[in-house]
Amino acid sequence: MRTRAVALPALAAALVGGVLTVQIAYGGGSFEPLRPGDPCAAREVASRSVGIEALTERLVLIAVDRAACRLGVSREAFLLRVAGPGARTDAEVDALRAGLHDAVAQMLADGTLPPASDLVDEALDSADLNGFLEAVIRALPDSAIDAALETDDVLDRAIDDLDLRALLSDLDDQAGLEARVEAAVGEAVTDSLVARVRGLV
Repeated sequence: MRTRAVALPALAAALVGGVLTVQIAYGGGSFEPLRPGDPCAAREVASRSVGIEALTERLVLIAVDRAACRLGVSREAFLLRVAGPGARTDAEVDALRAGLHDAVAQMLADGTLPPASDLVDEALDSADLNGFLEAVIRALPDSAIDAALETDDVLDRAIDDLDLRALLSDLDDQAGLEARVEAAVGEAVTDSLVARVRGLV
């Protein structure tokens, strides 16, 4: 019994030593903590959603990177700053708005902005229009909608109309920040689309 009591700690020490030897042999001795990603570097941003929700989700993810890049901080540091207690600075609000505009430009350049006609039906579904006007708008051919409305212009106007300072107030977590901005951008895009499509009839 006594021999077993002495042997078990010795066996454990030998096993731990063996594991450490293997780890060091494969580079485990040079530990470096993970560094935050460079917000200024382009990265693949995808969404599992569809329609306006997918558009605004991707827009916000890119925008946060671009805002952090403008401020010279990591994405994580930017989120902590704007999702924490206290007032948001002019620089933070301006960086986020500029980041949203940068995201629109990036998506336009890489061909991931959908045509306005792809978003109109979804926007009308949540709009409070009389049945006749809604039917007339839905009857417009996609070519007419796309000729009259450019998605980047609709998005840029919606972003300009956002009250980002109010939007960023009373946040207490990063997920809440992204969800709130996505919802507000989505609503603004919907309102802008409906208003501008109404102008076509």
